[in-house]
This record gives sequence, structure tokens and C-alpha cells, in this order.
Amino acid sequence: MSEPVKKEVLIRARKILDEYLNDQNLRKTSERYAVLDELYKLPQDEHIDVESLFLKMRNKEYTISRATVYNSIDLLVECGLVVKHNFKDKNALYEPALTYEHHDHLVCNDCLKIKEFLDPDIENIKERVGLSLGSKIKLHSLVFYGDCTIPNCENLQRKQAV
Repeated sequence: MSEPVKKEVLIRARKILDEYLNDQNLRKTSERYAVLDELYKLPQDEHIDVESLFLKMRNKEYTISRATVYNSIDLLVECGLVVKHNFKDKNALYEPALTYEHHDHLVCNDCLKIKEFLDPDIENIKERVGLSLGSKIKLHSLVFYGDCTIPNCENLQRKQAV
């Protein structure tokens, strides 16, 4: 697992949220900042669903409602601080946007583990497609789904035990 986000990135994220809330005439609640903080404290390669984030925050003794966590996540996606992913057979998963270097995903059909990767060939295809269709492609989303071939996969064993 990689390191959590650096403090400077969290400070920058809080400033962006400040500006967004000001621009939208929305209240600056401690709960919104707490959700932002907890998301940005995740390891950089971790994806989390809202329910898991809510439970994590409750276990840390935050007094926050499930609805507030859901609404805060939506707000953070809206203002560009969080990236939302919709993978097959999974709830929506989220990761911080300021540390987000574009990457694609492989989701294992068996153990459900998500692996991130960056392949220059895919980036080249994106450029060629954009040129051929007269578009400058800004974003793309690519998810591969495959079957687990890892011997003694810990996640696969956990899934079979359920």
C-alpha cells in the first residue's frame, strides 16, 4: 500500500473546498471538511465506497450521519476534489482527485481486488482516436475485468469462505 497524501495536498484541497463553498454560497461545515480529510488520508491507491467511509468515520468517533457523508461526497465530486468510479458489481468507489494521476483499472472477477495501471500504448490509442475523430480527448475511463490467477490469493479465499 502506498503512503497517505501529503499534508500540503490536504491544505490545497481544503482551500479549493473553501473557494467552491464561497462561490456556491454553501455553508462551511465541519462535517464536509472531515469527509474531505478522511478521503485524503487514505493510501493513494485505495478506493473506498461511501458506506465504508461512513463506518470508518463512526469508528473514529465522528458524530456524522450517513446522509451527510453521502451528500459531502457528492459535493466533493462536484467541485473536482474526488473522483468517482463505477465498477461492475460494486458500489461507486471514490479516490482523491488532487493526487490523481490518470490510470486505468483491472478488477478481478474472483477476488474483486482493484489494481491500477498506466500503459503508454493506451495513451497513444487515446491520442490517435482523438485525432481521427477531430477531438482533443481530455479524459477516458478504461476498466478491464479478469479472472484471478494469483495462487493462494488472500482475497479469493476470503470470498469463498463467505
